[in-house]
Amino acid sequence: MPELNKNFIAGEWLSGAAEVENRNPSDLSDLIGVYAQADSDQVMRALESAATAQRQWAASGLEQRYSVLMSIGQELMARSDELGTLLAREEGKPFAEGKGEVYRAGQFFTYYAAESLRQIGDNADSVRDNIEVDVRREPVGVVAIISPWNFPTATAVWKIAPALAFGNAVIWKPANLVPASAVALAEIMARQDIPKGLFNLVMGPGGAVGQQLAESPLINAISFTGSVPVGKQIAASCIGNLTKIQLEMGSKNALAVMDDADLDLAVTCALNGAFGGTGQKCTASSRLIVHEGIHDAFVDKLVDAAKSMVVDHALKEGTQIGPVVSQGQLTENLENIGLGISEGAELRCGGEQVERETEGYYMTPAVFTGTSNDWEINREELFAPIACVIKVGSYAEALETVNDTRFGLTSGIITQDLARATHFRRNAATGCVMVNLPTAGTDYHVPFGGRGESSYGPREQGQYAKEFYTTVKTAYIYSGSPT
Repeated sequence: MPELNKNFIAGEWLSGAAEVENRNPSDLSDLIGVYAQADSDQVMRALESAATAQRQWAASGLEQRYSVLMSIGQELMARSDELGTLLAREEGKPFAEGKGEVYRAGQFFTYYAAESLRQIGDNADSVRDNIEVDVRREPVGVVAIISPWNFPTATAVWKIAPALAFGNAVIWKPANLVPASAVALAEIMARQDIPKGLFNLVMGPGGAVGQQLAESPLINAISFTGSVPVGKQIAASCIGNLTKIQLEMGSKNALAVMDDADLDLAVTCALNGAFGGTGQKCTASSRLIVHEGIHDAFVDKLVDAAKSMVVDHALKEGTQIGPVVSQGQLTENLENIGLGISEGAELRCGGEQVERETEGYYMTPAVFTGTSNDWEINREELFAPIACVIKVGSYAEALETVNDTRFGLTSGIITQDLARATHFRRNAATGCVMVNLPTAGTDYHVPFGGRGESSYGPREQGQYAKEFYTTVKTAYIYSGSPT
């Protein structure tokens, strides 16, 4: 039996009430490890220790916060090969993507290390004589972080780093599908000069651990990335305590390809956006809205390129698409292929489960054509390597189709017309807009988030993160009358 990987609570590594296995989706014979599951008492211990540690951390000097965050970031970047391999092994994305994710996570920490020194308040004269006003930001308190499996390190870190930078304590519940990356990060955190209980790792099922955090009056704020139904459930649970919430949920992103587009660029952007990370990205281009003037040529090149993509073991050299993350996800993906066919779409390529040298959850990237925007495959998030092409007759119809969704995370347009690109950028109803770029791919120093059922609450990343991780205090100071 492999060594048990434990939760990190109140500065100690603790066994749980149960354990779960973690297996490589590229090779089901590869047991990555066994991971403890926190029970209710352990979650409560994390909550209580976090409250005490947060007060100590909030009173610490800014240079201590800077040093801690910088140390974490530098270690992540230095170990990106090693930890990227682990990430690819447990999540299934190709090694290059795993390494890049870990390195980017390190950059998040170094960015917020610098932000910890940039906490400058505002001041003003009162409308009353001899009174000055001081406005500054203070930590919100104890923050619960619930992160997804598709970016097990990066998404967690872009929440953890600003939480710590602005003086908060963290209780982190990662997705149960990817505990190895969580433990690796927790081991780095455990070596830092921080109060015991400031950072807690509580692994376990969302219905138990996540729900307890959402309902706890000891949590001051909760940041969640995951599905729409779970996000709404968390919001409903938080409202009883008026807990501050930040939710990043579903998407149905569209890439509009206009008749003046550079065809090779359009296909490259579509492939990257639709199939990168096996399509398991909240920013994936699942709807490809293509002008009729370029439609047939675009589809032919897209299908040929998709057919040539290498689907194999995540750690194998040359792999472009790894396995999907689990048997459950694979089953759902294949059901959605059947759904698209039943709705009348033409499956031009892919959408099949395939075998490789090692047993894993492999499927080929799928391209549907002849689809309508009101079909279910174009209304619901698929989270799969499935792209649906929608033919339109004009730019106006393309923009209307892009915005015809209850989501609103990212959108993109491929065009050489500056006026058209500008109009799209101003009128696309999404939180992020890409011009001549894939819909997937964002920077860490600027805000990220969407509209509609994609996001709720303040934006993540960049300086905008302070809106969630801090609270504003306005102080009035009477200086007395001069003599």
